[in-house]
Parts: sequence; C-alpha cells; structure tokens
Amino acid sequence: MNFDSVPQAKLPTSLGKFIIYGFHDLDSGEEAVALVTGKPTPKTVALVRIHSQCLTGDVFSSLRCDCGEQLHAAMNLIAKAKSGVLIYQQKEGRGIGLINKIRAYELQDKGLDTVTANLKLGFEADLRDYLMPAEMLKYLGATRIQLLSNNPEKVQGLVKEGIIIEKRIPLEVTPNSHARGYLKVKKEKLGHLLNKV
Repeated sequence: MNFDSVPQAKLPTSLGKFIIYGFHDLDSGEEAVALVTGKPTPKTVALVRIHSQCLTGDVFSSLRCDCGEQLHAAMNLIAKAKSGVLIYQQKEGRGIGLINKIRAYELQDKGLDTVTANLKLGFEADLRDYLMPAEMLKYLGATRIQLLSNNPEKVQGLVKEGIIIEKRIPLEVTPNSHARGYLKVKKEKLGHLLNKV
C-alpha cells in the first residue's frame, strides 16, 4: 500500500461524533474512509467494523440485506467506545461493483440465491480482501482490536495482514422477511456466524 496524504476532518453525525480520514492507495487507485473515535494505539484495544459499501442498503434502506442496519448499529457502538474505527470500503456487492450487483439482483429475482447469482455472472462468491483495511488500521494505530463482524473470512483476512483480534463481537440485526433468505445463504454457503436466521 502506498497511501497518498491522508486528510482528516471532524464528522458530527446523528449517531455520534467522529474524525473522518480519507485514504487513497496510489498503486491501486482504491479509496476508503475511516470514522474514528478516541485515539487508537497499539497498547489499547479498539472496537472496529470493516464495512463494505452497499448503496442499496446503506443509502436507500433496501430490505434485501441487513447492511444499512449493521452500518448504523456499528456506528452507534463505535461512537460510544473509548477507541474505535469504522472502515468503509468501496467493495459494492462483495467486490463485484454496483452495476454487477444489480445484475445479480436481477438473477435473484428469477430465483437464484446471492452466491449462485455471483457465480453465474462469472465472479467468485466474495472478491473482497482485507489488505487495505489492515493497512488503514496500522496507520491509525489500531493493531489490537475487537472486531464487529459475523464473517470469519474478515477475521482470517485481518489476522493474515498482522492485525491482532482480541475478540470477535457478533453484529446481528433482527432479519426482516425480505432479508431472511439472503442471510440464510450467507450462513450456509459463506460460513457467516449467524444465529437469528
């Protein structure tokens, strides 16, 4: 990773006050932001959420997924923590991009599940990696963390990149009738640690 200069600014929100940092990798062109509370250091344990962009869930309040609810729950928890970081990656549709995600929705409307739809479009079930989030956490000093996640691949990906995960904290929301099938597939086909489906 070769980060450009990292701008930062105050970001008051309805869920709490944060400092927002902007990261741009000069090598890949990838961009992401981090919302930070407190002052993470390698000696403290920060509460962390790695959240992949979901325009439909995060912005339009789609009921097809639990992404928007997870984002807001994580922001609320991190805002109250002594030290916390929420990383927001531009990894729409588990890395396939916005338009391909809508193509996947189209296939789901015809009966395919989310994993099968991605595969039919020629993608892996999940294209994300966690190198950039790990490097962002290192830059911010948050190398020992409690991770808000239901995804064991996130845990493995961050550990592989040198982040010490002291504890994984589940981040489940009560599923609505539209998202129940989607979450069941995440549990059965992607190994997500979910108890409410």
